[in-house]
Amino acid sequence: MDHAAFINIRGMEKKDMKNIVKNTDVILVRYDELALKSKNVRTRYEQILVRNIKSMLKAEGCNFSNITREMGRIFIHSGDPTALKSVSKVFGVVSVSPAYTCEATLISASKSSADIAGDILNEGQSFAIRARRAGNHDFTSRDIGVACGDAVFEKMNRNVRVDLDNPDVEIFVELRQEKGYVFTGSVRGVGGLPLGTQGKMVALISGGIDSPVAAWLMMKRGCDIIPLYLNNDPFSDETTRQRAMDCIDVLQKWSPHKKFTIYEAPHGENLLAFLSNCNNRLNCVLCRRMMYRIAGGVLKMEDAHGIITGSSLGQVASQTSENMLAEMYGMEYPIYHPLIGLDKLEITNMARNIGTLEPSTKPATCCMAVPEYPSTAAKPEEVIEAEKLIDVPQLVDNMIKNIKKFTL
Repeated sequence: MDHAAFINIRGMEKKDMKNIVKNTDVILVRYDELALKSKNVRTRYEQILVRNIKSMLKAEGCNFSNITREMGRIFIHSGDPTALKSVSKVFGVVSVSPAYTCEATLISASKSSADIAGDILNEGQSFAIRARRAGNHDFTSRDIGVACGDAVFEKMNRNVRVDLDNPDVEIFVELRQEKGYVFTGSVRGVGGLPLGTQGKMVALISGGIDSPVAAWLMMKRGCDIIPLYLNNDPFSDETTRQRAMDCIDVLQKWSPHKKFTIYEAPHGENLLAFLSNCNNRLNCVLCRRMMYRIAGGVLKMEDAHGIITGSSLGQVASQTSENMLAEMYGMEYPIYHPLIGLDKLEITNMARNIGTLEPSTKPATCCMAVPEYPSTAAKPEEVIEAEKLIDVPQLVDNMIKNIKKFTL
């Protein structure tokens, strides 16, 4: 993901931002939804978020000395400019700012504000001080703004002006109980909930564009994923499998704290059974039902809580509302479709930002068991009748016996 596009700086070139980052000594990390949780839950989520931040920084080789927490903020003690991009990729992080540490006094904050202004504010430009405080102080946020604004005026020999509505440069001053922080902008994070706060999910990964995006979205909601690949051999080949593994490898980079446990199940025998015994127009629906059954088996083995698919309503024949009802009919576990209301362009753009688009669009053999005219309105009762023509329990048992479990 190109997070450089997320830099939210007014009146500053990217090279100026880089120079500012080099001289900062702390990174402010903001979160959103965590603040709405009860005290105990919030504390636990914050601890998980800090763990995930540390894992990401270490995985990407960023230098930092310590990570501390205060109410509503996490502080990474680092002057490494590469840490900004790394932290912005941690689920749960809303934004990050490279900041200067100062004493929690008007004098210290004013000096830091003036020093920053001297580096980034040009004569004739406008500026605004965005002030806030936390803790017990004998001054108000307005007092902070006035003091820091006056210091900037003096530093610039009064050749600048204040514009609170549309300034060329914004200087943010945040004075907390023990320390103060002064900064000039932020990098947007991915948001969501910290990975690992919402249990585990089995993610069906086909290697196409959609399923990795669906898995990523559930990771964003705090779910650790267990990738499951259904190998269609002989109705597909190694190119399809490799595409899926490459997508899983990209998703793994978003989860540095924990290695994925990957499952691969043989699915070709099931497809052959459908082709040999059932109305071939139902192949896609029957295929999905077998996928859910083996995913349910993995769910039990891993003590997971649900199954993730890349289905988008109406995108292909198997994803009509009628077929989705038929394929999920009688299934035992929750099945999640995070892409259900998105169109292909939206999903493709997300895949590009996540990093899975390139591997998921490599040349590969399409499934050769797809019928020429698949049913778009299968009925649950006709699917149940079709399954009576094959030995479903035996097929599932064969998949479980021959399933592979590994890490990349």
